Amino acid sequence: MPDAARLRDSTQIVLPRELLEDLEPPLDDEFTVTIVADGEDRCRIIGSPVEIKAASEFLVRRGIAVQ
Repeated sequence: MPDAARLRDSTQIVLPRELLEDLEPPLDDEFTVTIVADGEDRCRIIGSPVEIKAASEFLVRRGIAVQ
Protein backbone atom coordinates (compact mmCIF):
# COMPACT_ATOMS: atom_id res chain seq x y z
CA MET A 1 0.00 0.00 0.00
CA PRO A 2 1.46 3.42 -0.93
CA ASP A 3 2.38 5.93 1.74
CA ALA A 4 -0.35 8.61 1.90
CA ALA A 5 2.08 11.50 2.48
CA ARG A 6 4.19 10.49 -0.51
CA LEU A 7 1.12 10.18 -2.72
CA ARG A 8 -0.12 13.59 -1.59
CA ASP A 9 3.29 15.16 -2.27
CA SER A 10 3.25 13.81 -5.81
CA THR A 11 -0.21 15.24 -6.56
CA GLN A 12 -0.05 18.73 -5.08
CA ILE A 13 2.15 21.77 -4.51
CA VAL A 14 1.45 24.15 -1.63
CA LEU A 15 2.78 27.70 -2.01
CA PRO A 16 2.24 31.15 -0.53
CA ARG A 17 -0.57 32.86 -2.45
CA GLU A 18 1.50 35.92 -3.41
CA LEU A 19 3.97 33.75 -5.36
CA LEU A 20 1.23 32.62 -7.73
CA GLU A 21 -0.53 35.92 -8.38
CA ASP A 22 1.12 36.45 -11.78
CA LEU A 23 1.67 32.78 -12.61
CA GLU A 24 -1.80 31.37 -11.97
CA PRO A 25 -3.20 32.13 -15.46
CA PRO A 26 -0.27 30.53 -17.35
CA LEU A 27 -0.27 27.53 -15.00
CA ASP A 28 -3.98 27.04 -15.55
CA ASP A 29 -3.59 27.37 -19.33
CA GLU A 30 -0.55 25.14 -19.75
CA PHE A 31 -1.26 22.32 -17.29
CA THR A 32 -4.25 20.23 -16.26
CA VAL A 33 -4.25 21.37 -12.64
CA THR A 34 -6.68 22.85 -10.18
CA ILE A 35 -5.58 25.82 -8.07
CA VAL A 36 -7.47 26.31 -4.82
CA ALA A 37 -7.10 28.63 -1.84
CA ASP A 38 -5.81 26.98 1.32
CA GLY A 39 -6.55 29.53 3.99
CA GLU A 40 -5.92 33.21 3.44
CA ASP A 41 -2.24 33.07 2.53
CA ARG A 42 -1.62 29.74 0.80
CA CYS A 43 -2.85 27.91 -2.25
CA ARG A 44 -2.68 24.35 -3.51
CA ILE A 45 -1.93 23.29 -7.04
CA ILE A 46 -3.54 19.87 -7.45
CA GLY A 47 -3.13 17.47 -10.35
CA SER A 48 -1.82 14.12 -11.51
CA PRO A 49 1.79 13.25 -10.65
CA VAL A 50 2.79 13.93 -14.28
CA GLU A 51 1.13 17.36 -14.31
CA ILE A 52 2.54 18.28 -10.88
CA LYS A 53 6.06 17.37 -12.00
CA ALA A 54 5.70 19.53 -15.12
CA ALA A 55 4.15 22.39 -13.13
CA SER A 56 7.02 22.16 -10.61
CA GLU A 57 9.56 22.47 -13.42
CA PHE A 58 7.61 25.44 -14.81
CA LEU A 59 7.71 27.16 -11.40
CA VAL A 60 11.42 26.41 -10.85
CA ARG A 61 12.28 27.94 -14.25
CA ARG A 62 10.58 31.10 -13.01
CA GLY A 63 12.57 31.21 -9.77
CA ILE A 64 10.04 29.66 -7.38
CA ALA A 65 11.52 27.00 -5.11
CA VAL A 66 9.33 23.90 -4.95
CA GLN A 67 10.03 21.15 -2.42
